[in-house]
Amino acid sequence: MLSYCSLEYLIVFLPAVMIVYQVLPQKVRRYFLLAAGYAFFWYISGFLFLWNIAVAVCVWLTGLRLGALLRKRDALLTDAERSRKKAIRTDCERKMRLWVILSAAVCFGILLTLKYGAFFTENMNTVLRLVHAGKQLRIPHFLVPIGISFYTLEAMSYVFDVQKEKIRADRNFFRVALFLNFFPLLMEGPVSRYGEVAPQLWNAPRITLYGLQRGGFRILYGVMKKVLVADRVNMTVDLLYLDFAKYDGGMIFLAAVLFTVQEYMEFSGTMDIVIGTGECLGITLPENFRQPFFSTTISEFWTRWHISLGGWLRDYIFYPLSMCGPMKKLTKKCRKRLGNHYGPLVTSSIALFAVWLFNGLWHGVGWSFIFFGMYHFALIVTGNLLQPLVTGFCEKHHLNRRNPAYRAFQIIRTFLLVAIGEMFFRALSLKWGLQMFVQMFRQASVKSFADGTFLKLEMDIADYVAVAAVIIFVLIISILKEKGCDVRTRLMEHNMLVRSLTAVLLIGCIVLFGAYGTGYVPVNPIYANF
Repeated sequence: MLSYCSLEYLIVFLPAVMIVYQVLPQKVRRYFLLAAGYAFFWYISGFLFLWNIAVAVCVWLTGLRLGALLRKRDALLTDAERSRKKAIRTDCERKMRLWVILSAAVCFGILLTLKYGAFFTENMNTVLRLVHAGKQLRIPHFLVPIGISFYTLEAMSYVFDVQKEKIRADRNFFRVALFLNFFPLLMEGPVSRYGEVAPQLWNAPRITLYGLQRGGFRILYGVMKKVLVADRVNMTVDLLYLDFAKYDGGMIFLAAVLFTVQEYMEFSGTMDIVIGTGECLGITLPENFRQPFFSTTISEFWTRWHISLGGWLRDYIFYPLSMCGPMKKLTKKCRKRLGNHYGPLVTSSIALFAVWLFNGLWHGVGWSFIFFGMYHFALIVTGNLLQPLVTGFCEKHHLNRRNPAYRAFQIIRTFLLVAIGEMFFRALSLKWGLQMFVQMFRQASVKSFADGTFLKLEMDIADYVAVAAVIIFVLIISILKEKGCDVRTRLMEHNMLVRSLTAVLLIGCIVLFGAYGTGYVPVNPIYANF
């Protein structure tokens, strides 16, 4: 696969694109970016890129229709009597809603059919067997385009934003297509918004030396995280999750922690490469991570991890659902009976359930992913319910919640809860995830660490030291950023010699200490399958 960490991308594809892009005139560069996106998509998914074009056509036409309805509404409102204006707006909203539903049915229909068709059919067959129907449905098998879940969300955000009049419908199909097919965003996001990214892409700015250097440092940082950590622990993670029954609870715990570290280093590292690629081309892409492991609660964690997905779920599922008419009435009733804190929690929990069900399904095909979503839903709702009790307890016992020790406890607790959730996320099935969870506590032991078993899991002392060194380095960078000090910005303030030496040092570390070659199996892009 042509991943963003592969030599084909970093040494061949990206430099070639940047060279051609730079020599072309501006009006041609935008179309070249579109062609480069389709070439990249074709290379990784073949003719499945046609599904991307189909979605682009669907939302472009929907946008045009919504724009026409809004212009007609405005024209009618200009000459309408006051008594007629509400009816005109209501009629326009009703018609727009129908077009949005149609567009969602097409875009999400493609996603559900290609990605979830076999899963839904298998579960339907299970139900048919339980009721002794005597008939089984044929299980479909489809080839799924890389990144279909990402560009589907981006496409629907365009439609929703046109409906809400946050942006104007774009009459230029190529601008819409470029937004949905910009090659750095295709595989793992971030889930971008049309109003933020599309104008930049169409403007197609020239590459500058500053942007090239700044973006290059971001790319090297991402490659370091992926190659030195995610790839190095990959075989150990695979072994532990495949043969977990052979090991004690200590090794199950190690599996949960190692995969959590691996997923963060792979996904955030890929985001570094993606955002760095954008910076090299003069395009600012949205951030997707903000030091998530400094979170003190699960709710805070999801405002720092996969930020673009969380923003999409908040704006297009949680807010519309929690602010609709029936939910407002329910909130009012619950507030009277349960008070100002617990009353609104009823309706917000209903909206959160929809959010986390969608989140779990979006992440993957299988009951383990649905459980993953419900796990985080339960943790967040429990935290909301216990908040007044915790606050009261701390006030009663004069506990300072800003105390560094208390904050450290919260951060460690949140990390452990996240790691358990990631264990279900990575397990080969929900059944295996539950067995691993039970075994982790039932056979709790540190014997495997004492007798050296953990050194026989495809990693030796040198591997653990290398992983720990990079984690400490990333932790230091994260702490500085949390305190408002961006290391890259400070680095760019130094002269060319310092910047060049830093780049050589990073490249040297990747070449000398990276996990690649015979004996290593690099981890595939974890989120590319979503």
